[in-house]
Amino acid sequence: MAEDKEPVTIKKYANRRLYNTGTSTYVTLEDLATMVKTGEDFVVYDAKSGDDITRSVLAQIIFEQENKEGQSLLPITFLRQLIRFYGDSMQMLVPRYLEQSMQSLTSQQDKFREQMAQAFGNVGFGPMEEHVRRNMEMFEKTFAMFAPFGRPQAKPAAAPEKQAASGGSDMDDLKRQLDDMQKRLDKMSGGGGAE
Repeated sequence: MAEDKEPVTIKKYANRRLYNTGTSTYVTLEDLATMVKTGEDFVVYDAKSGDDITRSVLAQIIFEQENKEGQSLLPITFLRQLIRFYGDSMQMLVPRYLEQSMQSLTSQQDKFREQMAQAFGNVGFGPMEEHVRRNMEMFEKTFAMFAPFGRPQAKPAAAPEKQAASGGSDMDDLKRQLDDMQKRLDKMSGGGGAE
């Protein structure tokens, strides 16, 4: 195959069907996505008007890919920022910037993959995912300490004098004070109903 080969012509009909004139077959957006992934170039024309609608069909392919479970590439913050550029004075610069960024990423992807493999070994991102999971567990436990009213009643705590004698940190003091407040609230709510 020659690199300077003419792009395949796809015609889109009013019934939304896409026709590949190179293979004389109807194709789907998924077929076009596969063509993009394999490096096969194509242009899409509206069959009735003859307008080039390649950009809108590619955007439609991205929309379809983003809606697949676990396939999304575009963070919400990126999408919001991109929308903000429409109609902005910077709008003219964004396409070229994005194009150059993607070309740079594409040209560096093999090097990046190699560096990631060296950093994380053959196990991929497993260790990083495990690290993130442990951090989230620690965060949740810490958050639970500051929300004592929603957690289940714990075992009776040691006497405050004993805890103070153990030389706890400020965090221990804070936990003790929160536990004391919880006990007082429990007594007040339980004492009023016992009469």
